[in-house]
Amino acid sequence: MNTLEGLAHGLSVALQPSVLVYSLFGALLGTFVGVLPGIGAMAAITLLLPITYYISSEAALVMLAGVYYGAQYGGAVASILLRLPGTPQSAVTTLDGYPMAQQGRAGVALFTSMISSFSGSMLGIVILVLLAGWLAEVATMFGAAEYAAMMIMGLVAAATVGAGSPAKSLAMVVAGLILGCVGTDVNSGAQRFTFGQTQLLDGINLVALAMGLFGVAEVIANIRKADRHGPPDRISLRQLVPQRHELRKMIAPITRGTTLGGFFGALPGTGSTISSFLSYALERRISRHPERFGKGEIAGIAGPEAANNSAAITAFVPTLTLGIPGDPIMALMLGALVIHGIQPGPMMLEARPDMFWGLVASFGIGNLFLLILNLPLIGIWVSMLRIPFRWLYPAIIVFICLGVYSVRGATFDIAMVAGIGAIGYLLALASFSPAMLLLGFVLGPLIETNLRRALLISRGDPMVFIERPIACLFVMATVALVGFTTIKAVSRNRAARRQIAAAAAPQQEDDRT
Repeated sequence: MNTLEGLAHGLSVALQPSVLVYSLFGALLGTFVGVLPGIGAMAAITLLLPITYYISSEAALVMLAGVYYGAQYGGAVASILLRLPGTPQSAVTTLDGYPMAQQGRAGVALFTSMISSFSGSMLGIVILVLLAGWLAEVATMFGAAEYAAMMIMGLVAAATVGAGSPAKSLAMVVAGLILGCVGTDVNSGAQRFTFGQTQLLDGINLVALAMGLFGVAEVIANIRKADRHGPPDRISLRQLVPQRHELRKMIAPITRGTTLGGFFGALPGTGSTISSFLSYALERRISRHPERFGKGEIAGIAGPEAANNSAAITAFVPTLTLGIPGDPIMALMLGALVIHGIQPGPMMLEARPDMFWGLVASFGIGNLFLLILNLPLIGIWVSMLRIPFRWLYPAIIVFICLGVYSVRGATFDIAMVAGIGAIGYLLALASFSPAMLLLGFVLGPLIETNLRRALLISRGDPMVFIERPIACLFVMATVALVGFTTIKAVSRNRAARRQIAAAAAPQQEDDRT
């Protein structure tokens, strides 16, 4: 069965009434749980897993997949409007989405997010269809050394995200690395930085950290404001659609984000969270005006949103073709397949074409439904900004508590997010970027795990990162990035000294006369 025949067969499966209903239900539910801060797709899929016993295998997988990519759409809404990451993947969207909302351009930010999510998903489907076999082969070529080198390159790139002081950015990255070390050492079983608290044995919850740094800190920062100025009562379509030059600026970030997300999504163990953060770092790095990021830059929304939605689609590549889940949500998908007696692997495409091609076709149908559903709702979402602070923020605190508690069911997490929020507010007063801390926290544990694994396999020989071609390429890219950044910093300092000297010369001449 070739690609065109497979897609036609998949459409016949996905358009069956029972499968179509479950696809739309999953996408709608995913959007809803994505909008609720901190809930995310994991909780929804976990609750829906028992239902899969009573429906067909195609309908079950299509429904769970709809929840997964639907949450990517909804997660951006709370991030942009309230600075509350609806999902971990959308945490980076707060960096430019929320400033746009403060500038009265929340509709444009939401429109950019929806279009970028849809474009990233559809292009991700194309990548999945055309390159599924090749991506599966590439995934098998990545070992611990390649992952470690790739993540180190990602962390170095992340260090260039901040537009402020490099020293402060580095301090936040190191703080994120330290927080990522909290918990039980995977290799030795030793407790690290737990201070005798058994609740910290599993580490710090990413949702709690993001909620504290962005949500609670924002509530504290605005606690003295009696109200805010919302958008006008009626919002025209013209106010929701970006201007023509902004639409043109979205094309390149969406293309780059889709490519990046499509690649990293297909690699086991990376997932859409890494893709969105690396996409933001890439856009910040190649921009001619990096100082605009964090202040309401369109590319800071378009790139990450396209990346995480593309990665959500291609994440099914290692799950279906190799039987290797790329993240916890994919592990639940794998569990759903096992429940129905399906063994994922290289032969699944031939053994179960109904399952594979039906799922691919449902991606397109579900994403089209989400676009049609969400675009008319933008005006309703924006109207949330008209709610006075004194009414809105208590509800935000309640959602934060519910979202954090739902992850592990521990009241300790609620206390922890309150403490993190207070610290995040103090960091914001000192002009430290919470994004840098979050980036270090996400990438740090992955670097440590794969670095130690690579050194164990090579018996402590660091040359493994040079001898393996793919790892060597990542190392060379990292060195080039560090060198370029250093040269740029030195040139900037020299230019600053020349300006100071030129400004001081007339003053010295006047003193002599």
